[in-house]
Amino acid sequence: MQWGLPLKTVSFWRLAVAMLAAIHGFAPAWADQGSNVDAPAQAAAPPPKPAPSLGKLPVAAFAKLPFLEMPVLSPNGQMIAGLFGARESQVIGLMNLFAKGGPMTIGIPEGTQVQWIRWVNDDRIIIGLTALIPMNADRWYVSRLISMDVKTGKPTRLLWDLKGQNASDVLWVASDGSPDILVAAQNSIYFGPDFWPSVYRVDTATGRKSRVVLGREGVHDWSADITGRIRSGLAYNDRNRTFKLLYRDAAGDAFQIIDSADSRKRETLQWPFLFLPGGSHALVMHDDDRGRSGIYETDLLTQKDVRTVFTMPDDSSMEVASPLLSDDGATLLGVATTDLNNSVHWIDPALAELQALFDKSVPGKRARIVSFSKDRSMMLVQVGGPDMPGSLYYFSMNVGVLNKIADVNQDVRSRRLAPVKAIRYKARDGLEIEGILTLPTGLDPRALPFIVMPHGGPWARDALNYDYIAQFLANRGYAVLQPNFRGSTGYGTEFLRKGEGEMGLAMQDDVTDAVQWAVKEGIADPRRTCIVGASYGGYAAMWGIAKEPERYRCAISIAGVASLRREVNDFGNNLMGGKFKDDWGRMTPNFEAVSPINAVDRIKTPLLLIHGKRDVTVDVSQSSRMFARMQGAGKQVEYVPVPLADHYFTRQPDRITLLTALETFLAKHNPSGDAAAGEVAAAQ
Repeated sequence: MQWGLPLKTVSFWRLAVAMLAAIHGFAPAWADQGSNVDAPAQAAAPPPKPAPSLGKLPVAAFAKLPFLEMPVLSPNGQMIAGLFGARESQVIGLMNLFAKGGPMTIGIPEGTQVQWIRWVNDDRIIIGLTALIPMNADRWYVSRLISMDVKTGKPTRLLWDLKGQNASDVLWVASDGSPDILVAAQNSIYFGPDFWPSVYRVDTATGRKSRVVLGREGVHDWSADITGRIRSGLAYNDRNRTFKLLYRDAAGDAFQIIDSADSRKRETLQWPFLFLPGGSHALVMHDDDRGRSGIYETDLLTQKDVRTVFTMPDDSSMEVASPLLSDDGATLLGVATTDLNNSVHWIDPALAELQALFDKSVPGKRARIVSFSKDRSMMLVQVGGPDMPGSLYYFSMNVGVLNKIADVNQDVRSRRLAPVKAIRYKARDGLEIEGILTLPTGLDPRALPFIVMPHGGPWARDALNYDYIAQFLANRGYAVLQPNFRGSTGYGTEFLRKGEGEMGLAMQDDVTDAVQWAVKEGIADPRRTCIVGASYGGYAAMWGIAKEPERYRCAISIAGVASLRREVNDFGNNLMGGKFKDDWGRMTPNFEAVSPINAVDRIKTPLLLIHGKRDVTVDVSQSSRMFARMQGAGKQVEYVPVPLADHYFTRQPDRITLLTALETFLAKHNPSGDAAAGEVAAAQ
């Protein structure tokens, strides 16, 4: 559901921590053991055999929060940390795998979002938090760190005395069991020496800090080698959109500029993610001559590749998504890829062999190694598929059995829902597009009531993952197609850039062509088609009924963007705001011409708007303004503001509100089942 760039790519720069605490009460409200987190299943057996397809399930079954997200195993393999699903919302939690009772839970500070959770050692975790804070006439992103003692639950604020906007960029974690980490953080909201992030060595147990690298003008990112020595820095000038790469060797103190790049000319730098011992070589990720990302060993001083570490096969349209490193950051274990299964290619032979064994043990499902202990003898494995939420398992090399921890969704468990498959179709200009098709069970798969559901981003993509909204709609009798229109990520630079200049134009036509494909294939009834989307997908839903007023029977926008100009200029006072505006500017020559709010007069289709009032990614005013404009023009429109919902509807009551609104609106404007059959018969 994401609009624009992920928060992890953002550098923040203008809000003192005191302001944050005063405005939003950023002090954590720590809970004790005995929360409302659902207790994990206690079974210790291999994954169950597939169960028969379910009938119509209650809304709450699909709205149920996952038992656990962001699971990370402790270095000794004894505990799990992550975001646990409580009865109403997610909480940070810790669970001892070898003790009775549910997780010890920790309240998430109000108004913040958890970006990541990481173990420092067996006794302590650190948590990255962000918030988007209104200040004067603008909104500013703020990031902070907290650590927690896993035995006592006691929190410690890290670097909260600093007065900069960003203070959560963890560069290194000690691998010897000590509580030390390196963090890049700002200490001022004003331009000057303290504005640019310095690097601090922080004791996560006490919060004590010492500065090891002084901030330099223009440098907003640093990176460290496995010993904790800062080896490179990335400088950026937003006025002329230029980058510079700073580097020093393992023994020297002086940094030197070894490369520069102009983002307006599409130039890039070789940013290292793993420094190799004994010289200037490092592992980097960059595009190959096909425009698809891969992993390479590069000599940083010459900026020349010396070895190809991993690229996707020539006949693949996919690319490398990210490297996967060992616990100490010293070894490349594998790479995550952008194929539709989000597969991992393990470079480590032992993990590759183990993955193959997992795959054989769960036929018809997908087994993912999601976290492992420091010595990689114990791990967490999630087993599931696009038609089922799946289950989380614990595996120890000493035992050799997948032991079940819990079902991800304890209402659905491991039973199969609607079948999901990948499809391909050609856009009107011949470009091949991939999509994800979900078909309802128990129905004739011909001339079905149909929903096209474009993804958020737009720099994102849909894959063969469990999608609770798509599965809910299929459970209600709708065929659902999620097209990865041009401009989606994961298919290489050429496909990504085909979206430039085409927002609201060819990008939207790709969505329309997905509907045409489904009609031609006999899957979709052209008289019973709606468009539904979230975030950018919400924009596409609104723009779809403005661009082609006769195409759809109804449209639903969840946290959608109605006015492009306002949203693309909002980066939370981002340091790279100028570059991001350039990126958005390439997407369309005229924001206003393709903004739904300026095309209300063309809309003939009923529209439902749903938006969380605590959305920190797309402001709720995007929907409220569109609602007012539609009402003023006498159009059919409904608006469901959800008071406590964020952009991702991470509270269970908000998901129930969302799905109930979807079901009610669709039943009124594009009914499925017996009502739809009667309507079609009457029309004939």
